[in-house]
Amino acid sequence: MLKENSKANILLVEDEENLHEALKLNLELEGYEITSAYDGTEALKAIKDEYFDLIIMDVMLPGVDGISVTENIRLHNNEVPILILSARTTSADRILGLKKGADDYMAKPFNLEELLLRVDKLILKNKKLLDKETVGDTYEFGNNKIDFKAQDATCWNRQHIELSKKEAMLLKLLIENKNEVVTREKILQSVWGYNVYPTTRTIDNFILNFRKYFEQDSRNPKYFHSVRGVGYKYTGG
Repeated sequence: MLKENSKANILLVEDEENLHEALKLNLELEGYEITSAYDGTEALKAIKDEYFDLIIMDVMLPGVDGISVTENIRLHNNEVPILILSARTTSADRILGLKKGADDYMAKPFNLEELLLRVDKLILKNKKLLDKETVGDTYEFGNNKIDFKAQDATCWNRQHIELSKKEAMLLKLLIENKNEVVTREKILQSVWGYNVYPTTRTIDNFILNFRKYFEQDSRNPKYFHSVRGVGYKYTGG
């Protein structure tokens, strides 16, 4: 498999223990980090607590079934790729899975090599979508100047401030996605890294700091916005 995926994080949702262990072992041999869930409720909790590059989802699960879990993930604007595994092989089942938000659908029994190829492709495709065009070492907007390399900035009122590494990373991420809402999941993946989950309040505090530094009227922000329940957005510049 490709080196870019060596640390990709996969949630494996499968209640049949022998199949689960066999899949987990083979995926780990390919260099993936695996988090296990054996039912729909466990899967939903894991998705809330961690960032994943891919979810492999069985349909027939105890409690909440795989199609309902997939639907729930999409309702929360989480665009993580989902590969459904199912013993249900009719085209109607496949269409339902894809309609509810799955990116791919494989019938059981499946060929392991084909599964690994599909996993690899889904992760790479998602990575390309996430990698936006980058800004340079410096960026100017509204009489503010940010130097990402030096981790400092000159504000509109000529005040000079030092930025923490995470402040600089979050600023760069928001600016690279100018006029687009950046989801909490994307921020956590890009700035905090895998499996380290600060609260939404932590990200809110960063946004409040940016308003304090770069907005002439921090109560009526022109550049840095919170989009309730979805994420954060930088506009203008």
